[in-house]
Amino acid sequence: MSLFITFEGGEGCGKSTVLRLVNEKLLSEGYQTVVTREPGGTPIAEQIRNVILDKNNTAMDSRTEALLYAASRRQHLVEKIWPALKEGKLILCDRYLDSSLAYQGGARGLGIDNVLNVNRFATEDTYPDLTLLFDLEPELGLQRIAANASREVNRLDLEKLEFHAEVRQTFKKIAERFPDRFVIIDASKSLEEVVENVYQTIKSRLK
Repeated sequence: MSLFITFEGGEGCGKSTVLRLVNEKLLSEGYQTVVTREPGGTPIAEQIRNVILDKNNTAMDSRTEALLYAASRRQHLVEKIWPALKEGKLILCDRYLDSSLAYQGGARGLGIDNVLNVNRFATEDTYPDLTLLFDLEPELGLQRIAANASREVNRLDLEKLEFHAEVRQTFKKIAERFPDRFVIIDASKSLEEVVENVYQTIKSRLK
């Protein structure tokens, strides 16, 4: 069965690591999965990602940033997500629409509904079947980033703590607005506990 699952959360919440480990478990059980990410996921979308996250692009306007994310998302849908859904695949996506709502709509102050309207046009109202929100104190997330020398450090990682705190609060507001598809994951627990929680949550939707 096709299922579109997104992994969301602030910087350093561990969602990318959990996604990889959960995917390994699903593959071992014979599920056909597609693992992808945003911004990116396809060659054109990855080029847009490079522009958005380049640490040198500090002059980027907030609306420009929001529009670039939406453009990358559109290309990602056209080339990868929509075809995979038609093929009945299980899609595990590292970030999607809700990140734009939290980062640009909330933390950048553009307004959740303004950013949502731009993305409704870009995505033709394509929403995930399940959104896993990895909730973590931003201080802890930034500590994890600092301790992980192998992790990519991008332009958003360099924002002040207040920015990341607003991202977290906006994610919670979005989860309250779309309760049917959101499941909040306590990302402060051990990696093993978080992986098992996410795995069981996904399995419950596959029955």
